[in-house]
Amino acid sequence: MRKTLPLLLIAALVLTSCGRIRDSRINPFNWFGRAEATEIEGTARNPLIPRRRGFSIRDTEDNRTPIAQITGLTVERLPGGAIVQVTGVSARQGAYNVALEPVEGVEVPPDTRRYVLVADQRVNPVGTTLSRTVTAATKLTDQELEELRQIEVVGGQNVLTTRR
Repeated sequence: MRKTLPLLLIAALVLTSCGRIRDSRINPFNWFGRAEATEIEGTARNPLIPRRRGFSIRDTEDNRTPIAQITGLTVERLPGGAIVQVTGVSARQGAYNVALEPVEGVEVPPDTRRYVLVADQRVNPVGTTLSRTVTAATKLTDQELEELRQIEVVGGQNVLTTRR
């Protein structure tokens, strides 16, 4: 106790004096120098993002397929519209990039909104139902809801419909 208290006081004084000795080599903040920003020659881009030559995410086509079974469809009202939330079970584990895509080009009644629950699905083993469950949602405004009487969500094996 007699030796530790003076050592702690000396260490505290030495560390606090580093703030006064800004440009000294004793100050540990000066050991590596200050960071300086430099611009990369050519284009200003983030060096941590890898360059991809000849490939653009926007150029690829959409290879998502419908989810096997739709298990739940809820429409929750909120100020300014509603949220359509859909739950489904994919055929295999590992479904990602899940979305509700509106169906266009097919004869859909004017008072109906039809969606397809799609996802990128890997060729993974079949797991439990809980591990294959996916959820997606979309927002509808009050203007869109005024025209609608029913909402349908299409899956690979079934269709769920909700009506007003």
